Amino acid sequence: MITATPNRYALLADIGGTNTRVALSDHGRLLPESIRRYANAGQPALEPILSAYMQTEGVTDLAGACVAAAGPVRDGVAHMTNLSWVIESTSIAKVTGAETVAVLNDLQAQGHALGHLAPEAVATVLPGQPARPGSAQLVIGVGTGFNAAPVHEAPGGRIVTASECGHITLPTVTDEDIRLMRFVEAAHGFAAVEDVLSGRGLERVFAFAAAEAGQPHSLTAAEVMAEITARSPLGLATARIFVRHLGAVVGDLALIHLPFGGIHLCGGVARAFTPLLSEFGFEAAMRAKGRFSDFLAAFPVQVIEDDYAALVGCAAHLHACAPRI
Repeated sequence: MITATPNRYALLADIGGTNTRVALSDHGRLLPESIRRYANAGQPALEPILSAYMQTEGVTDLAGACVAAAGPVRDGVAHMTNLSWVIESTSIAKVTGAETVAVLNDLQAQGHALGHLAPEAVATVLPGQPARPGSAQLVIGVGTGFNAAPVHEAPGGRIVTASECGHITLPTVTDEDIRLMRFVEAAHGFAAVEDVLSGRGLERVFAFAAAEAGQPHSLTAAEVMAEITARSPLGLATARIFVRHLGAVVGDLALIHLPFGGIHLCGGVARAFTPLLSEFGFEAAMRAKGRFSDFLAAFPVQVIEDDYAALVGCAAHLHACAPRI
């Protein structure tokens, strides 16, 4: 339990599809000992989780609150993509008593964490080329879902803009890509990037690879990763398809946003695939853009391995908005 001082601490929450992580910060610094994890199942909304956390930690009067939600945010209201919760800044203020409240998309929070993570929390995939300070960056999340957020340094401070790019059309180039698109459409009605590049997307890719091999069956994402680790033929086929699509989409997003300061992959699926990216041709797929192939070599690619990076970003964002927090 944190020794509470009125109007000193800020409350932080990172809401995923399965779990919610809650913590406190002090003047922009995440307090690791305050981090708690709550299962979302059986909870009607976020507010009861926050109330339970505050009671456990003995905090009643908070200076600020920042919530990172895995879903679109508009005018201080977040609609969870894979959970039937609606999160409103006014409700968060009421529960926490906080005077300053922010509701962010979870990828925005990851973007605000850049520059505040320990060196060992980041693994290099591609070194890229040196860029001047303040260059644009890009955060790409591959986990329960898929999304990205560009990060820009401006005279007034950092700007991290939200998107829902996981729901754009899945790129198709080869005959195999078209067959995969049709396979996904049969299940979802529309083949979006997230239907392939996510935890449930990994399951769908495995099912496609199994069907292509004349062995139709499905596995959970954890079981698929076990097949890949065991280097079974279907596991290797799944990894090849997944990594090639990831490289292609990352290359597309890089050309859209020009993140010379770096591309930062985050999320449980991205972390799980880090040791596989080189073997299964991530760089070649990322750079397969015709005459712009060499241009794409400029962008460094890293993986954020800190599971609490979104909380770090929430703390940094609140402190930037209100330095007293």
